Amino acid sequence: MNIVFTTQGTDWDSPIDPRFGRTRYFFVLNEETGDVQTVDNSAIDQEAHGAGPKTSQKLVELGAEVLITGNGPGGNAAAVLKTTGVEIYVGAGEMTVKEALEAYRNGELKKFQGV
Repeated sequence: MNIVFTTQGTDWDSPIDPRFGRTRYFFVLNEETGDVQTVDNSAIDQEAHGAGPKTSQKLVELGAEVLITGNGPGGNAAAVLKTTGVEIYVGAGEMTVKEALEAYRNGELKKFQGV
Protein backbone atom coordinates (compact mmCIF):
# COMPACT_ATOMS: atom_id res chain seq x y z
CA MET A 1 0.00 0.00 0.00
CA ASN A 2 1.31 3.45 -0.92
CA ILE A 3 0.96 6.09 1.77
CA VAL A 4 1.58 9.62 0.52
CA PHE A 5 2.39 12.54 2.82
CA THR A 6 2.32 16.24 1.88
CA THR A 7 5.66 17.57 3.10
CA GLN A 8 7.91 20.58 3.19
CA GLY A 9 11.05 18.45 2.72
CA THR A 10 12.37 15.12 1.52
CA ASP A 11 13.19 13.04 4.60
CA TRP A 12 11.52 11.40 7.60
CA ASP A 13 12.11 14.48 9.78
CA SER A 14 10.51 16.89 7.31
CA PRO A 15 7.46 18.78 8.54
CA ILE A 16 4.11 17.89 7.06
CA ASP A 17 2.90 20.60 4.70
CA PRO A 18 -0.56 21.56 5.98
CA ARG A 19 -1.57 22.58 2.43
CA PHE A 20 -2.69 19.92 0.01
CA GLY A 21 -2.92 21.61 -3.39
CA ARG A 22 0.28 23.59 -3.10
CA THR A 23 2.39 21.16 -1.10
CA ARG A 24 6.11 21.41 -1.85
CA TYR A 25 6.76 17.66 -1.90
CA PHE A 26 5.12 14.28 -1.75
CA PHE A 27 6.80 11.69 0.46
CA VAL A 28 5.67 8.27 -0.77
CA LEU A 29 6.04 5.19 1.42
CA ASN A 30 5.41 1.72 0.02
CA GLU A 31 4.40 -0.10 3.19
CA GLU A 32 5.00 -3.57 1.77
CA THR A 33 8.59 -2.96 0.67
CA GLY A 34 9.58 -0.03 2.89
CA ASP A 35 10.73 1.86 -0.22
CA VAL A 36 10.53 5.66 -0.05
CA GLN A 37 10.24 8.09 -2.94
CA THR A 38 10.02 11.87 -2.80
CA VAL A 39 8.40 13.88 -5.56
CA ASP A 40 8.94 17.61 -6.05
CA ASN A 41 5.60 19.39 -6.49
CA SER A 42 6.94 22.97 -6.46
CA ALA A 43 5.99 23.52 -10.12
CA ILE A 44 2.40 23.81 -8.88
CA ASP A 45 3.32 27.30 -7.62
CA GLN A 46 3.17 28.48 -11.24
CA GLU A 47 -0.52 27.53 -11.46
CA ALA A 48 -2.88 30.45 -10.86
CA HIS A 49 -5.96 28.22 -10.54
CA GLY A 50 -6.73 24.53 -10.20
CA ALA A 51 -3.79 23.54 -8.01
CA GLY A 52 -5.88 21.12 -5.94
CA PRO A 53 -7.25 19.03 -8.82
CA LYS A 54 -3.82 18.96 -10.51
CA THR A 55 -2.21 17.82 -7.28
CA SER A 56 -4.95 15.19 -6.94
CA GLN A 57 -4.08 13.87 -10.39
CA LYS A 58 -0.41 13.60 -9.42
CA LEU A 59 -1.43 11.69 -6.31
CA VAL A 60 -3.33 9.20 -8.45
CA GLU A 61 -0.28 8.81 -10.72
CA LEU A 62 1.80 7.98 -7.63
CA GLY A 63 -0.57 5.12 -6.79
CA ALA A 64 -1.69 6.64 -3.50
CA GLU A 65 -4.05 4.58 -1.42
CA VAL A 66 -3.73 6.76 1.70
CA LEU A 67 -3.03 10.50 1.89
CA ILE A 68 -1.78 12.08 5.11
CA THR A 69 -1.84 15.87 5.22
CA GLY A 70 -2.55 18.84 7.44
CA ASN A 71 -5.83 20.49 6.53
CA GLY A 72 -7.13 18.32 3.72
CA PRO A 73 -8.00 19.10 0.12
CA GLY A 74 -10.47 21.73 -1.00
CA GLY A 75 -13.81 20.91 -2.59
CA ASN A 76 -12.71 20.27 -6.19
CA ALA A 77 -9.67 18.23 -5.16
CA ALA A 78 -11.70 16.25 -2.61
CA ALA A 79 -14.24 15.41 -5.33
CA VAL A 80 -11.45 14.09 -7.59
CA LEU A 81 -9.92 12.01 -4.79
CA LYS A 82 -13.29 10.62 -3.71
CA THR A 83 -13.75 9.02 -7.13
CA THR A 84 -10.35 7.29 -6.83
CA GLY A 85 -10.91 5.73 -3.41
CA VAL A 86 -7.90 7.40 -1.77
CA GLU A 87 -8.39 7.50 2.00
CA ILE A 88 -7.50 10.94 3.38
CA TYR A 89 -6.30 11.58 6.92
CA VAL A 90 -5.88 15.10 8.31
CA GLY A 91 -4.53 16.67 11.46
CA ALA A 92 -0.83 16.06 10.84
CA GLY A 93 0.00 19.71 10.10
CA GLU A 94 2.34 20.17 13.06
CA MET A 95 4.08 16.79 12.80
CA THR A 96 7.07 15.39 10.96
CA VAL A 97 6.60 12.59 8.45
CA LYS A 98 7.82 10.08 11.04
CA GLU A 99 5.39 11.40 13.68
CA ALA A 100 2.50 11.45 11.19
CA LEU A 101 3.11 7.83 10.20
CA GLU A 102 3.10 6.79 13.85
CA ALA A 103 -0.10 8.79 14.50
CA TYR A 104 -1.74 7.14 11.46
CA ARG A 105 -0.76 3.67 12.59
CA ASN A 106 -2.09 4.41 16.09
CA GLY A 107 -5.43 5.69 14.75
CA GLU A 108 -4.78 9.24 16.00
CA LEU A 109 -5.44 11.12 12.74
CA LYS A 110 -8.92 12.18 11.66
CA LYS A 111 -10.37 10.60 8.52
CA PHE A 112 -11.37 13.37 6.12
CA GLN A 113 -14.99 13.08 5.06
CA GLY A 114 -14.81 15.65 2.27
CA VAL A 115 -17.54 17.79 0.88
